[in-house]
Amino acid sequence: MSDAKVRLYVEQPLGRGQPVPLTQDQAHYLFGVMRLARGAAVSLFNGRDGEWRAEVADTGKRGGTLLCTDQTAPLRLPPDLWLLFAPIKKARTDFIVEKAAEMGAARILPVQTRFTNSERIRQDRLQAHAVEAAEQCGGTFVPEVADLTNLERLLADWPADRRIMWCDESLVGARAGLLEAAGGFEARGFEEGPKRPSPGPWAILIGPEGGFSEKEQARLRRMEQVVPVSLGPRILRADTAAVAALTLWQSVLGDWR
Repeated sequence: MSDAKVRLYVEQPLGRGQPVPLTQDQAHYLFGVMRLARGAAVSLFNGRDGEWRAEVADTGKRGGTLLCTDQTAPLRLPPDLWLLFAPIKKARTDFIVEKAAEMGAARILPVQTRFTNSERIRQDRLQAHAVEAAEQCGGTFVPEVADLTNLERLLADWPADRRIMWCDESLVGARAGLLEAAGGFEARGFEEGPKRPSPGPWAILIGPEGGFSEKEQARLRRMEQVVPVSLGPRILRADTAAVAALTLWQSVLGDWR
């Protein structure tokens, strides 16, 4: 276990004896804000090499160097789960990205639908939120946040083996949970045997505040990979629905089982 009080995401490779040069912003945070001195411990991760304890070797206002000493945690990969969601207001979109990173999404894809309120996003800013979430919750993996993609184009090239848990608000109050859908997988040739969905490549799809258009709903219902589910007896806001859907999937199919 590391004695470090600060966790930091870096791009460089990590390993015993590996020097890690700091950017000006990282140096300002460690030495100007956190007041770390030479010899202080810092926990580092890069999304590839697990978590490493490092010590401050050199300090400066515009840079510095850390030196890796010991690995304190292995890389912990999340399940093969993507989150697709229609961006909403800025703060609530930030919330969705942060919670998806914390809850084990492997990839986060903002999608443009007929009724999506936002026509553009700041992909770099959302990626930074995913990094901050991993830093704060002890994660060693950072999901990629893709740029805004048109839903229709995305579905046109959708992988045949990746199922989509579609949170269909027209099913509010219906008994259409993930476990209940297991028989549907068998009927469409996805699985034989136990009445339980199998893990593997999955995605969760959360719609915009205005819901999906009739054309989009018809497109989704034609796809064999799509599994419509209900998130309970109440209509949820998009940010709440994302957390509820991730919780449901993780508890049934993911690494919470």
